[in-house]
Amino acid sequence: MNTFLRLFSWTTLFCCAACGEANDKTAKPASIPKPIVNPSNEPLTKAAKAESITLGGGCFWCVEAVYQRIEGITKVTSGYMGGKVPNPTYKQICTGQTGHAEVVKVEFDPAKLSLEKVLAVFWKAHDPTTLNRQGADVGTQYRSAIFYHNDADKAVAEKSMQAAGKSGEFRSPIVTEITRAGTFYKAEEYHQNYFNLNSNAPYCRAVIWPKLNKLGLKFKK
Repeated sequence: MNTFLRLFSWTTLFCCAACGEANDKTAKPASIPKPIVNPSNEPLTKAAKAESITLGGGCFWCVEAVYQRIEGITKVTSGYMGGKVPNPTYKQICTGQTGHAEVVKVEFDPAKLSLEKVLAVFWKAHDPTTLNRQGADVGTQYRSAIFYHNDADKAVAEKSMQAAGKSGEFRSPIVTEITRAGTFYKAEEYHQNYFNLNSNAPYCRAVIWPKLNKLGLKFKK
């Protein structure tokens, strides 16, 4: 796999805050790894034939920050999928009544990065064994999910999940939902590129910084 992440250090953990609640304008800026995807979420380079997969792995701020730092990813967009209410708002999502999951639509250049490798990161970027929960974030909107766009991608996702389950890394069974992609609703603008714009917010420092550091230690060139 191409370089996953430039390692960085952090010194202070702030208390956890729920996704959508964290904000700390008084925190001093700190050095963080720069995203490979532009802050505007416009791709640095356009793939001749980009492919996409939509992934849910808890708070979309976390998943977005991870995939923005992988070479071969061309665009990452936070949004909602898998529910029954059209054009949902974040406030509606938070009730857990719409059926949507917080997701990121990951677009990648298959000439540089395979779907298998995109999913290899997915299994390590969250806990796929906890039902409707990631850490302190609880609710069906935080469920582990892979939304595929065609039968070939479904087969890759199922094979990847089987391999992850047999890897010995997880003590409990994987409960990730694998289902055909429905309508993708882009999340509100303040959710886009959240970590890069708010890296010193309490939630980012308590949850996302350690996640990126951990994954940077796991993935090599």
